[in-house]
Order: sequence, then structure tokens, then C-alpha cells
Amino acid sequence: MLTVLKHGTIYTGSEKIADGYLRFSDKIEAVGPMSEYKAFAGDRVFDATGKIIVPGFIDVHSHGGYGFDSMDGDPEQIDKMVNAMVHEGITSYFATTMTQAPAAIAKAMSGIKKAAERNPIIQGIHLEGPFISPVFKGAQPEKYIQAPDVKLFDEWNELAGHLIRLVTYAPEHQATAAFEDYCLEHGIVLSIGHSNAKREELLTSRASHVTHLYNAQREFKHRQPGVTGHALLEDNIYCELIADGFHVVPDMLRLAYELKGPEKIELVTDSMRAKGMPEGVSELGGQKVIVKDKQARLETGNLAGSVLKYPDAFRNIMKFTGCGIAEAVLMSSVNQAREFDLKNKGSLVVGKDADLNLFDADLHLVETYSLGRHYQN
Repeated sequence: MLTVLKHGTIYTGSEKIADGYLRFSDKIEAVGPMSEYKAFAGDRVFDATGKIIVPGFIDVHSHGGYGFDSMDGDPEQIDKMVNAMVHEGITSYFATTMTQAPAAIAKAMSGIKKAAERNPIIQGIHLEGPFISPVFKGAQPEKYIQAPDVKLFDEWNELAGHLIRLVTYAPEHQATAAFEDYCLEHGIVLSIGHSNAKREELLTSRASHVTHLYNAQREFKHRQPGVTGHALLEDNIYCELIADGFHVVPDMLRLAYELKGPEKIELVTDSMRAKGMPEGVSELGGQKVIVKDKQARLETGNLAGSVLKYPDAFRNIMKFTGCGIAEAVLMSSVNQAREFDLKNKGSLVVGKDADLNLFDADLHLVETYSLGRHYQN
């Protein structure tokens, strides 16, 4: 029995269908205008009039939420966390770690691997740290920061079942060339982040991604472009943006959008365990976090990830930049699938996974389908 959604406004990732239909099982079987629709006996047919249908969201940078954190290393808890995230439209997820002791990261790798074996929404791991700069550590504990270590990284990758798809590192470290060689040989995308590198150092880097643009990196100045300037200048670099209005003010989000265009921006939440929980005291990497007014901060005042939900990021990027739904779809689904070669994800095309979100006319998320399974939001 297949599901059919009729009379929706569909953004496939490459085109808009004003009055369209989708027919799917766990895969998309047909998509097109209602003029081409053919009824089949046994289909479950739903009227999507007034609904906006977009591809499921892909979050490549999120530590946790709903009381859980990837670093806990507990497969059952990670599974629960990811299943909660589906209700905010995230249908593909990179479990994200942080700078901690090597043994703690090893535990996380094993736990995420086991969770991924039961939960196909987990499409990879984003290793954020520990190969970063103490100058721009952000909320990463300084005592665990170290230079890139290929042997150690390989051990973690083995424990993870080669699920590491993205690594945040500071290219100014020594021994970076060997580390970059390893990552590129193993299909791992290199991301500049928590870095104090100068533009001239980055010109020899083979990184093609920047972690949370503007945040925790050598900033853009008139005599030194830094990490931010490098990311904005280089056409090949994908830039993460946390569109909560706190990590990056709206004008700077708009600047990034104008310079990079919607094809090279990826919306991320960078959320931590307090997302979806009441405001108050929480925790990140053994550090006390205070959540107030939709912001998560260490006692020092540093932002400590976010409590941003993906539908808010989706709406915010349109509000702050003036872009339309089609462009927001590129930044929330299409670009991530393209960059990380998620062949069955990111767009509503025949043969791809039935991952989709339904919004009402006011862009409030009302339903999600993940591999064809229905979730009411």
C-alpha cells in the first residue's frame, strides 16, 4: 500500500510544482503536477491542499537535544534523541561530538555506530575537535585540545564503522598535511573551525567546508581576512550557518547569503542536550550551561551550542535574508546531500528516500515522513 499526497505545493529541490502530487512507499514512486496524476487501487490518499511540501531536513552539525547528547555514547539514548529530532523535520542527521578525552570520544564513536545500526536517520558523524585551536575554543574544553593525530583518528574511525563524514579542525596545526591526506583518502570532508588560521595559511589547506561561519574563528578584518574572509572568498567552500539570530546577527547572515549564494550555505542547529527542554541549567562536555531566552551559554558567557530547532532556522533564513522557500530548501537539504554524497537524500525525486516535510501556509511544520513513515508534529 502506497501513500499519496494530492494538491500540495511541492518544492522538489530543483523545481516548484504549484498543484502537485507525491506517491511513495519508503521511496518516492512518483511526483508531478496533478494533471499527470493516476489513481491506483489500494493507495492511501490524503488531501494536501494548502500544504507546502519540501525535502526532509539534513542537520550535519548537532550535538544533541531532548535531554540527550551524542557524547554520552549510549546507543539507546542516541536512538531516542534522533527519533525526537524527526518531529522537527530532521530526516538525516550527523551525530556530532566535541573536544573531550580520547577515551570519551572512543566511547561516543562506538555508541553512535550501534545507534546507527538501528536508526537509518543517522547518516554520519561530525567530529568537532579535539584538533582545534585554544585561541578560538568556544565551548570546547581547552585541556583536551591537541594537534591532529592520524593514528588516533584512524582508531576512532574504525570504532565508528567509518561513519565519520565531517571533521572540524584547525589547519594551522603542524602535521596537518598528513591528517588531510588521511581524511581525503577516506572520504571525510575537512572543515575549518575553532581556528586561528590566517588567510595565507588557509590557501594551502584542502578544507572545503567551514564550521559555523563567523563563530569561533579568526574573524574578518580589513587587514586580515581570517577564516571568515577565506570562507566568503573561496567558491568551493560550503559554509554552515546557525540562523537563530544570536550566534550571527541578521545583517551578517544576509551578508553571507549575498556573497556565498544559497548553493554554498548549509543551515545547522549546533544544538545541545537542552534543546526541547525547559530553560534552566544544563550541561555540555562536563561544563555548566545556563539556558535562558532561547540561548545556551557557559558561565563565562560564551555561547555553548544552541537550542535551535530546525523549522525555526528554516523560517529565520527567509526572514533574515529575504530568500524564498526554494532557496531555503537548497540550504536545508539539497546542499548537504550533494556535498556528502547522500545519494538517496536531499530532494523529492523518483527513487530517492521518502523523506519530506509538510508545512502549513504560515510555514509551521505539521507533518514529517521519514523513509515513508509518518510523524505528526
